[in-house]
Amino acid sequence: MNTVLVVEDGLTDMEIISRYLQQAGCSVISATSSEEAQDKIDQNKPDLIFLDVILPGKSGFEICRELKNNPDTSNIPVVFCSTKNSDVDKIWGNMLGADGYLSKPIDRDELVVILKRLLN
Repeated sequence: MNTVLVVEDGLTDMEIISRYLQQAGCSVISATSSEEAQDKIDQNKPDLIFLDVILPGKSGFEICRELKNNPDTSNIPVVFCSTKNSDVDKIWGNMLGADGYLSKPIDRDELVVILKRLLN
């Protein structure tokens, strides 16, 4: 079973994304801040990370850059989930090494397509 870390400070979005991932057969761990996310990554080495852009502490963009620059975590796929969904945001996410970008509200089918692409 694949383990997916969801980093999201909005409880409703956290519940929705987690439920979609569980229905797709994933084990879900969660974090609501950049600090908590780093702890969970160090402890669990997730197979995939869904990351909000706007978070307490560091932004999702900063977390992604750090993950992709660290040899221990650079191969973990990162998917942004954000209300910030302009083309510029998506290009910026791509430049930082993100493997996908989902706009909120999250579409279940779109999430599953990205999930299958990144975990297979």
